[in-house]
Amino acid sequence: MNFSIRHILALLVPFGSLGLFLLAVADDSFLFLPIGSDLLTVVLVARNHAQFLVCVMAAASGSTVGVFLLDLVCRKGGEAGLKHLMKPPLLARLKERMQRHAALALIVSCLAPPPFPFGAYIAAASASQYPRARLLGIVFAARCVRFALVGLSAIYFGRRIIRMADSTGFLWFMGVFIGVCLVGSVVSIVQWVRISRAR
Repeated sequence: MNFSIRHILALLVPFGSLGLFLLAVADDSFLFLPIGSDLLTVVLVARNHAQFLVCVMAAASGSTVGVFLLDLVCRKGGEAGLKHLMKPPLLARLKERMQRHAALALIVSCLAPPPFPFGAYIAAASASQYPRARLLGIVFAARCVRFALVGLSAIYFGRRIIRMADSTGFLWFMGVFIGVCLVGSVVSIVQWVRISRAR
């Protein structure tokens, strides 16, 4: 099969850290693109180890900007807006964690890999009026750690990861995964538009 996972990222790879920044903004705002930023970080760092620090900062900064955009909507919508997005048990669990250990919950959500509900924790923190400056500071610091670990893994295992990504099984998995991401992104955007109009 001539098709490669590299072709999926071909539009962003030439833009280097700028493409990574934009993908991270989209990934952590309203689109459903889990592992997108991680995968692009691996590709960029594996191709050029000298870009390690630049890629980490670009990914962490983009993630923080994406969270800021999400925060703008969720903070305004408040708990009433979250009720349209989450089931009551999940919302109650998130509220409890935010009230007891907000900073720790945010740090864990920033470090944990998919399918951990990162966006749900950010939305809950914003809706509960967690201080914005503190929220963005925690996200940036924790995301720096997260992408630094991803970048280091790319330095030591990047070539193996890219070879694995070229396998037929992985290509089929990514095809299905991208389809799910597209559907999830459309649903997410529609929900946020409905909430905004309701407000």
